[in-house]
Amino acid sequence: MATTRSAAAPEADTRPHGSLIRWAAGVAQHHLARELPRRWAHVQGVAACGRKVGYALLPQDEKELLVAAALLHDVGYASALVTSGYHPLDGARFLIEAAAPDRLVHLVAHHSAAIFVAEQRGLATELAEFTDERTVLRDALWFCDMHVSPGGHPTSFEERIASIRARHGPDSHLVRALDAGGLSARRDAVRRTELRLGAAAARKRSR
Repeated sequence: MATTRSAAAPEADTRPHGSLIRWAAGVAQHHLARELPRRWAHVQGVAACGRKVGYALLPQDEKELLVAAALLHDVGYASALVTSGYHPLDGARFLIEAAAPDRLVHLVAHHSAAIFVAEQRGLATELAEFTDERTVLRDALWFCDMHVSPGGHPTSFEERIASIRARHGPDSHLVRALDAGGLSARRDAVRRTELRLGAAAARKRSR
């Protein structure tokens, strides 16, 4: 199984309340801040979004998991962690070795419709070792990733997709994956999260 780990490895899920975020931030900073400062800025922006969305939609333990996943979703870009060359897969494999909670590993593996790019790159079988949980938390992670620019600034979903197309070009795996269903999958997760946020705000106003 993809989540098998050494019996000697400490379990991240046994850390005290709040420390999963501190651990995730330290790991992400170590691997991204110096080598990939824009990527570090991006994941910090996604984490900030996650704090807001998690506060509105999730119980406390899942808020922490969302922010931790936001901080680590792009850790697989770090050169020291590259094995397959596909960052969701490489990040998930690293997190197994780092004794991260299983749900965190799977959220990183499948963030933002990763399976569609994996299919374009011939890595679908490898990514299928991990589970796309299709939950409110998962949708919230995708929502936040799609609302933060590569430089860490808030952006709209439409601007984010336009940026991806402009930066990568029509022949890239990423853009081909968008056109093969990845765009719809991302849009659906974003829309579901928008509806949940609207319902949560309405409930708050009615109290």
